Amino acid sequence: MSQSEAPETERDVMEYDVVVVGAGPAGLACALRLKQLDADLMVAVIEKASEIGAHILSGAVIEPQPLDELVPGWREAPPPICVPVEEDELFYLGKDSRRKLPTPPQQKNHGNFIVSLGATCKWLADHAEAAGVDVFPGFAASEVRLTESGAVGGVIIGDMGVDKSGAPKDSYVQGIEIHAKVTVLSEGCRGHLSKQLIRQFELDQDCDPQTYGIGMKELWKVAPGKARPGLVQHTLGWPLDSAIYGGSFIYHLDGDRVALGFVCGLDYADPDFVPFEAFQQLKHHPMLRDLLEGGEIISSGARALVEGGFQSLPKVELPGAMLIGDAAGLLNVPKIKGTHQALRSGMLAAEHIHEKAAAEGFDARLRASPVVAELKKVRNIRPGFNKGLWRGLITAAIETVTGGALPRTLSNHADHAELARRADFQAPDRGWVDRSLPPRDRLASVYFAATEHDEDQPVHLQILEPEICTTRCTEEYGNPCTRFCPAHVYEMVEDEANEGAQRLQINSANCVHCKTCDIKDPYQVINWVTPEGGAGPNYQNL
Repeated sequence: MSQSEAPETERDVMEYDVVVVGAGPAGLACALRLKQLDADLMVAVIEKASEIGAHILSGAVIEPQPLDELVPGWREAPPPICVPVEEDELFYLGKDSRRKLPTPPQQKNHGNFIVSLGATCKWLADHAEAAGVDVFPGFAASEVRLTESGAVGGVIIGDMGVDKSGAPKDSYVQGIEIHAKVTVLSEGCRGHLSKQLIRQFELDQDCDPQTYGIGMKELWKVAPGKARPGLVQHTLGWPLDSAIYGGSFIYHLDGDRVALGFVCGLDYADPDFVPFEAFQQLKHHPMLRDLLEGGEIISSGARALVEGGFQSLPKVELPGAMLIGDAAGLLNVPKIKGTHQALRSGMLAAEHIHEKAAAEGFDARLRASPVVAELKKVRNIRPGFNKGLWRGLITAAIETVTGGALPRTLSNHADHAELARRADFQAPDRGWVDRSLPPRDRLASVYFAATEHDEDQPVHLQILEPEICTTRCTEEYGNPCTRFCPAHVYEMVEDEANEGAQRLQINSANCVHCKTCDIKDPYQVINWVTPEGGAGPNYQNL
C-alpha cells in the first residue's frame, strides 16, 4: 500500500533536531559526533534492517584514523572482528596460474585492520546509544517529508502490515512522521530516498553519471591451519576477460575464517554475463580452491558499490538535507576502501550541523575537505579501465606516479547504457569450469544470506513499463535481469494466460537489497523501493 492509499488518519509525529537515515558507518559517525558536540541535541537514526549491521556488507579493510578521532581508545575495546593487517599480496590470475605483482601504494595496508563492517556498525551503534542517540532498527523510511516551502523536513516511516493488494492486514501499523530541522541521508549506494532527491533537486546536473560495481562476499570456515590471520590478498584477471573491470579479495581472519569477495564493474557490455557465476568460477581457481576445500561456507551476500568518484560526485546538499558516505559516492576505488571516507564525511556533516544548524553550505565544505581531495587525486584511475585492463593498468601507473596532478579528468558513463544488444555482441570463451564448491546456485546463496520478506506485502521491485520485458528486452537483450541479479529474483516463466508466451516473474522474497537491477536494467524501468521495515538479508559478520 502506498502512503497515499493509507487510511485517512493523522500520523503520529516524533520531533528531532536531526534525523539520520541509515545506520551505516557514515550515519552512525554523524549521529555520535553530533551528541559529542552537543549532548542536548535530539538525534535519531532510522535503519530499515531488522538489526543494526544486518544489511551491511563490505570487504572490509579500514584505515583507523577516523575511528581514533571518533572513539578515542577504541583499540582497547575493538569491534568483535578486528584483525591487524600483517601482509599484502596482489596476483594476476590465469585460468590455472597466478603471477605475483607489486602491491600498488593505494593497496598497502600496513597499520590498517580487517573487520566485519556489519559487526563494526553494531559496535558503533552501541557507542551512539550510550551517547544518547535514539537508534531505531526495523523501520524503513519510505518517503521524504517536505515542508510547505519545499524543503526536506524529515521522513515518513513506511506502513507495516499491508497485503499485496494494498489492503491493511490484522497486523497493520501506520508509519509515523519524523520531523527534523536537518535530515541526513546515509542510505549507502543507490539509496531509495537519495535517488529520488538527487533527481528531484537535480543534484547531479553538473557531474558525470554515477557508475557502479556489484560486489559479492562469502565468509568461510576453512580447515585448521589454512588461514593466515592478517593476510590481505587481492587478484585481477581470470575469470574476467580484459574488457570487464574487476577483481577479488581474500582477507584472512582469526578463528580459521576467511572473507572472500568478488567485484566487477556494472559497465560490462556482455548481455549474457552472470556476475554470480564469475564469482563461483573464481573460487575454483587452484589458489582459492586449495584454500576452501575441506571448509564450509558460513554466510554470503551481495551489494552494489559506487565507483564514480570525484567526477560523479553530485551536489551533497539541498534545502533541509545532506548526503554523506556512499549515498554521496565517496568510495575510493583504487584503495578499495570507503569506510574511512564514510566516517569522515559523517563527522564533517555533524560539525557543519553543529555550527550552522542547517544543511546549507555543506557541499562547499565537503569539497574543500580531505575527503574530496582524496577522490580528486585518484579520479582518473577507475575510468582509465574503460578501454580494457591493460590500458587501465598503464593509466593507473601514470596517475599514481603523478599523484593525479595531470590537467585532465576522464569521464564516466552510465552503466546501463553500456550493455550491448545480443545481435551486436560476440562473447569471448571464458574457459569456465565445472563447479563443486558451495553454494551450488543463486538460490542456495540466498539461503546463506538469511534473507526474509513477508511475501504478502506489496512488491518492492516496481516494473514501470512491464510490456518492455516481454517484447523489446526479450528480443534485444534476452532479459539480462535474469542473469545480473545475484539472488534469482527475476525469472521468465510460461504465461498461463497466453499459451506459448512468457512473462516476467519477480521472486521478491529472494531480494538481498543489492540494487543491481535498479542500476543495470538497460531500459531503466526497474525501480527499487524499500519494502516493509525489518525485511531483507540478515547478514552475520559480513
